[in-house]
Amino acid sequence: MSSTVALLLFVVAVLIIAGLVAYAHKLRSEVKRREAFRLEEERRAQQNSLENLDYVVSALVQEQVDITEGSWRCKVLLEIVDPSLSERPEFQAFAEVYSRTRHLKTHSARKQLTPRERMQEDKERLAVEDEMRPAVLAAAAEVIKWRAKGPSVLH
Repeated sequence: MSSTVALLLFVVAVLIIAGLVAYAHKLRSEVKRREAFRLEEERRAQQNSLENLDYVVSALVQEQVDITEGSWRCKVLLEIVDPSLSERPEFQAFAEVYSRTRHLKTHSARKQLTPRERMQEDKERLAVEDEMRPAVLAAAAEVIKWRAKGPSVLH
């Protein structure tokens, strides 16, 4: 092989390697951009969940929302923010109401019930609400106290 051919192959190899390095850099930049976007989306989702949680617990404390509905919403929002939050003893009332009422029909499934079945489910839901009201309102007050500590409570 002549030195000219060897030099030409060397230049082609260097150009291919340089192209691959540029492409790898472009891909790495894209991965970083997407990761930053994902983190920002998670931060926004968490912030929105915290704001919604503030509204729901406020409505619960002021008794503007049913105990069952408020508990379900609080449980879900706490789990979105951090799944371990719904396991905290001070917030357990939300999970208990959820576990005791999750079998009850809602929305279109509720409309398909007979009036007697609907009344039976209402009695069951109201019994749970009457029993759990003090614990749920206390849990809502605990959420308000927890939120008053600021964003550092999540870390």
